[in-house]
Amino acid sequence: MKLRLPAPMGSLLKLCKPFFLTRFSSLPNSPATTHLRTGHCRALVKPKKRYGSFCSSSLSSSRPLASCQFSSEHGGDGADGPAPAADLWLFNTMSRKKEAFRPKVEGKVGMYVCGVTAYDLSHIGHARVYVTFDVLYRYLKNLEYEVCYVRNFTDVDDKIIARANELGEDPISLSKRYCEEFHVDMMHLHCLPPSVEPCVSDHMPQIIDMIKKILDNGCAYQIDGDVYFSVDKFPEYGQLSGRKLEDNRAGERVAVDSRKKNPADFALWKSAKEGEPFWVSPWGPGRPGWHIECSAMSATYLGYSFDIHGGGMDLVFPHHENEIAQSCAACGQSNISYWIHNGFVTVDSEKMSKSLGNFFTIRQTLYDCENVISQHAVQLDNVPPDALDCITKFKNEFVAAMSDDLHTPVILAALSDPLKNINDLLHTRKGRKQQLRMESLAALEKVIRKVLTVLGLLPGSYIEVLQQLKEKALKRAKLTEEEVLQKIRERTAARNAKEYEKSDVIRKDLATVGIALMDSPNGTTWRPSIPLAMQEQVAPTT
Repeated sequence: MKLRLPAPMGSLLKLCKPFFLTRFSSLPNSPATTHLRTGHCRALVKPKKRYGSFCSSSLSSSRPLASCQFSSEHGGDGADGPAPAADLWLFNTMSRKKEAFRPKVEGKVGMYVCGVTAYDLSHIGHARVYVTFDVLYRYLKNLEYEVCYVRNFTDVDDKIIARANELGEDPISLSKRYCEEFHVDMMHLHCLPPSVEPCVSDHMPQIIDMIKKILDNGCAYQIDGDVYFSVDKFPEYGQLSGRKLEDNRAGERVAVDSRKKNPADFALWKSAKEGEPFWVSPWGPGRPGWHIECSAMSATYLGYSFDIHGGGMDLVFPHHENEIAQSCAACGQSNISYWIHNGFVTVDSEKMSKSLGNFFTIRQTLYDCENVISQHAVQLDNVPPDALDCITKFKNEFVAAMSDDLHTPVILAALSDPLKNINDLLHTRKGRKQQLRMESLAALEKVIRKVLTVLGLLPGSYIEVLQQLKEKALKRAKLTEEEVLQKIRERTAARNAKEYEKSDVIRKDLATVGIALMDSPNGTTWRPSIPLAMQEQVAPTT
């Protein structure tokens, strides 16, 4: 499934953003292993040097966390969210449990997330990963942390070379083109840009330097211009995934090569083959293996010891397992506090369908609220107690849910109460007569706006998004707006003639194709909705 979508569909996909976030997932049950909460590098087999000497080169000191270019340029819009008072708990894959987040440097967070291998258009799985970590990034900023968020591009890889050869294109140029497409996709999803976005091709000196350290440590070996990591030299191999070394069978996750000392050994450097891009190295012309790239780039920008390393659950093994082994071989003090992985989307079908519909309602409601408030001068220093109670309850639910491993579905459910209050104040006779009605509307709209900002769901303009959704809904329904309005007139005439069965048929026919009719004292209007057919497709089966 391609993510490359026109702007209106990009806006629609953005509405589904929280459904890529069903909390950071635990791994399936695996054999018990000994885990080190801090410092996952134990002594390697027969090291040639003391570990302390491995961390003193330019690789680890060029831009460590303390001197990372922290910037609030791309995330300040989330800083005005509700001020949480609870600890943030995240599921740590290394310990297999939720842990309270404590950064290594007070007030600052270093976070590295493995980026895409840019050989094709992004798919929905990529959207899930980067939306997940976008929300974490935004929430950390909301907690007033200064975050250095590093997300790389892999622009040197077997898949890129294969695709480039198919198309007769330069691999680096092809990768650059897909990197640009990825940026467009992230813009449509309203994901904030990371603080740093390094490419593999720009970091060959750092990668070569790290491989040298691993060789010097006796944890790698050379064969005919290739360099392999020796997993036998790292007794803790498998600590992240829970896999035993004997479980790793050649041909499944690692390439079959009879020259290797252990079938599970993996490439740090690959000798050049005809027609492939290459770089000069002490071992001859070639290019890096996939796993070493992220180890080198994360160390370059965050140092060997930082707070969060993240990615999709499919990266736990072998990618992140190999990263740990490599980084520990290069620097004995290598230590990532939290290994964070998002799981697959497993939202209950019925609830997901209902919540998708609720997202349309949120945008309708907030647009109407903004219209009403804009016509009055409103002061927020005199909000009625019932509105304040609703706001306080919602803030508390927001903090509790986000602190519990970013449990965003709970927040979406919690939106119901403030939205209901807004709708009552806008559309019911009792609500329109309530004292300090404008103050209540403004205060409720403000807290919802703040929460949507932290979640990355706040559009630049409610009316703009609503118009985009209307256009998409009409195209999907194969109707023009005039045809919809004619149906509304026919239904109104049927209701006036007390032909309620005909009226209901018209409403249901439109709902089937994603057109919802909204009745009010001022007449009937229409809004986009989830088509009934789509709701039936995701309905639970018995």
